Amino acid sequence: MSNKLYVGNVSYQSDEDSLRELFSQYGTVTSVRIITDRETRRSKGFAFVEMESPEEASAVLSALDGAELDGRQLKVREAVEKESPSRF
Repeated sequence: MSNKLYVGNVSYQSDEDSLRELFSQYGTVTSVRIITDRETRRSKGFAFVEMESPEEASAVLSALDGAELDGRQLKVREAVEKESPSRF
């Protein structure tokens, strides 16, 4: 398992600090990034959280998938790297 997690169904009221606080209960959080719209700067409702080790990421996934934060039930999954288009 990778250290990076996808977090879906994030409330628009949630911020990176609240996610960091929640996830840090299960290990060391190395980064939190809520994805925002380029023009409006409003949250798109998902984030990426990186834990220090794969073991911590696994513990977070088991503990927080379905957990509630700011009135929304989080969906926590292992992040999948987006493939870049091949150039010819």
